[in-house]
Amino acid sequence: MKLLVVVSSLDLTQSYSATPAWWQLLKALYEIGVEVIATPYQGPAMESLWWRAEKNPARLQGEAFRSLRDIARVIMPPSTVQMTDTTSADEEATESLSDKAVRTLANTLIAPLWRRHLERILLHEPDIDAIIFLTVPLNHLNGIPRFLSETYQKPVFYFDGDVPASLPNMKGFASGFRIYQGADVSEYTAFISNSRGGEDLLKQLGVENVHTVLYGADPDVFSPVSVPTQDIDVFFYGHGREYRAEWIDSMVTAPSNELTDYHFSVRGTKLGDIGKTELLPYLSFSKLREYSCRSKINLCITRGAHTSVYGSSSSRPFELSAMGACIVANPYNGLDEWFEPEKEIIIVESPEEIIDRYTYLLKNDSEREAIGQAARERVLKEHTFQHRARDLTRIVRNYI
Repeated sequence: MKLLVVVSSLDLTQSYSATPAWWQLLKALYEIGVEVIATPYQGPAMESLWWRAEKNPARLQGEAFRSLRDIARVIMPPSTVQMTDTTSADEEATESLSDKAVRTLANTLIAPLWRRHLERILLHEPDIDAIIFLTVPLNHLNGIPRFLSETYQKPVFYFDGDVPASLPNMKGFASGFRIYQGADVSEYTAFISNSRGGEDLLKQLGVENVHTVLYGADPDVFSPVSVPTQDIDVFFYGHGREYRAEWIDSMVTAPSNELTDYHFSVRGTKLGDIGKTELLPYLSFSKLREYSCRSKINLCITRGAHTSVYGSSSSRPFELSAMGACIVANPYNGLDEWFEPEKEIIIVESPEEIIDRYTYLLKNDSEREAIGQAARERVLKEHTFQHRARDLTRIVRNYI
């Protein structure tokens, strides 16, 4: 199988949280025998051992466009709504003037460059089996998917790795694109997302064919490393309080103030008040792995969008488990289907329980180690990115 993948970004230095996951997925596709041509929507083309990179045909325009978007949002900020477990239909996101201007400019200036670019690749590579748009703003490329599928008779997929946060009724993130407003979802052969519960939500938007491919972890990348000592008692890695402020306060701030004999650390930004918790510097990916392995307890604090909609996978549970971490997580609808509570992961329900579980686990080394070992074994058995790559190729084959 040969795939042409338009990926949101291949540049790990940029603030696109899913980029490391897409590296792992594309690597896994190579490892199971799929030939991948990857072309980034944002930033430079990054060659690798696992895919052939094609240039970003609108890199300069895209960078100027992003700057213009940021300026426009200062002048005409998008409306914001505090997301709860569900958002009613009458609260569905409407485009701000800045979002509408951004979308119009993208379709006028950037979409034609992408259409010519993808045409050129397909003309020179007629053996490509399918095209996948991987978490790019689908309403910036209106008309292109239908043109490609009708002209070259190939299936065109949209893979949204941000469901449900990306959907109109969830408002997305304040810093991100509103990708569904003004888009024609019928242009795509099928949609793929990271969320089982999101399948019905996508069908409500008019998507006919919907599939799920969960996040996972590459166990060669996310593997335990030897450290001299576990000198961090409780560690959290993440950026921003958005949609998880309550659990950051309950799992980081309050216990760090109460359990003063223990060493709490975080690596992240815009987390608000973190109490008596040490803020660690970002040095490299390998340092983040070291931080996790130095920690007796690793926290998985997932945002409300994902925890409230059944089976909405995110990277962190799989990454931490692959490193053999003892994980304590906030309630997460569907998490118990990926990892067995009490054996492979600890899920806490209340502030009182958090203190009790931290104290117990920090006093029981063997139990923490057993939980971490069981979690890594579960990843190796069911949740590697090779498993996800096989899921993806099975979906694609059904449409070829």
